Amino acid sequence: MADEAARIRCAWSVRTDIERDYHDREWGVPLHDDRKLFEFLVLDGAQAGLSWLTILRKRQAYRRAFDDFDAERMAVYDEARLQALLADPELVRNRLKIQSAITNARAFLRVRERFGSFDAYLWRFVDGRPIQGIWKHWREVPAQTPEAEAMSRDLKKQGFSFVGPVICYALMQAAGMVNDHTTDCFRWRELGGGE
Repeated sequence: MADEAARIRCAWSVRTDIERDYHDREWGVPLHDDRKLFEFLVLDGAQAGLSWLTILRKRQAYRRAFDDFDAERMAVYDEARLQALLADPELVRNRLKIQSAITNARAFLRVRERFGSFDAYLWRFVDGRPIQGIWKHWREVPAQTPEAEAMSRDLKKQGFSFVGPVICYALMQAAGMVNDHTTDCFRWRELGGGE
């Protein structure tokens, strides 16, 4: 247990247990599961203007409210369901963000049909393999990149909303499309940094 506490981690992840666990287990791990990728897209959109910690604390409520991010079920949500979601105190009750999740479920289904999977669609923006960052300090990590800008433009063409380049880059980081752990973090090397 002492070894675990002594590990060097990205500075953003050491404030709370929930952030540390997310950092150590999920953030930056290459993800190829359509439903999980869709979950991150929705959560990153919900996070806009808020802290990621706020969304992590609400993550289980989002899973419950959005049928575990089952896009087929979400795509048929009607006005009554939208109103119920807006009344849920465990969610970020922003009408545009919640409506965006429903809109994005419909766009997700179209993309999956067209490209075979959401995974295949997203990973083409990084040529199918993670980009390895070489950041010494978290302040060096960009908020967006040309790849995120290209993804944002294309997602919008596909009918998605709340998918600006900063949100797209957060998705890329979460889904391991980029390894933005700082070079002193134990996860950087574990996820291919320095190779």
